[in-house]
Amino acid sequence: MLTELFTYLLRITPGLTLVTGCLLLMRRQRDPLLPIVVLILGFILIRDAMTPLGLWRLGTVEGVAPWLRFTTDTTLLAALGVGTLVLTATVLVSDQRLRTLVPRQRPDLAAIGLGIAGAAVAAGPVIAIAGRSPQADRGGAVALSAVPVILFFCLAGNLFEEVLFRGLLQTRLAQMTSPVRAALLSGLLFAACHSFLASTVTNHGWPLLAFTAWEGLICAFLRLRHGLTSAVLAHGLAIAALASGLP
Repeated sequence: MLTELFTYLLRITPGLTLVTGCLLLMRRQRDPLLPIVVLILGFILIRDAMTPLGLWRLGTVEGVAPWLRFTTDTTLLAALGVGTLVLTATVLVSDQRLRTLVPRQRPDLAAIGLGIAGAAVAAGPVIAIAGRSPQADRGGAVALSAVPVILFFCLAGNLFEEVLFRGLLQTRLAQMTSPVRAALLSGLLFAACHSFLASTVTNHGWPLLAFTAWEGLICAFLRLRHGLTSAVLAHGLAIAALASGLP
């Protein structure tokens, strides 16, 4: 586990060093939009670097339904999840401009229920299509003991992603345009930020982009109507469902 983690950190350190330098130079800038964009670029680096190192695998069933599988090293996966939570907290604590953009909301049963429903709507069509094929054609079976760790990693990792796209970006865009247009932009920009993953890091193209646009729009409108909690749950649970090899 330590070797894989060190290799991963070594791979992303040069890019993250540049991202950190840019953020430090922009600390006195009043408008947080550019720092948000730089943070998103850093997140894309962190996410996409997982692919060549084998920390996750992506594919499609029938050239339509995307699937993914994470590394079987659950200790490494848990460590990456904890690291993502620390990173999320560090970003928000260190910059008041960003922290004030994140909508404050006490999680309630309605938000939790809508988040679960959003995950079902996002992942359901993909699982229904993929379920017609043997598990061997969509990444293989997943050990039941690994599912809780996968769930934790997906919720932790996608918390950071939702804070960036729905907590920071969507809020800032809503200050520049209408809330509905900000939600649409948030969802479509979320998908656009998967372009390199879809077309250069892998070759899965439009199925991956179509799914991320669908998922991104669901999360964006959940955030608009029901707060950030529902968007985080929808995103994290949808990805966990795909990565757990259901059904």
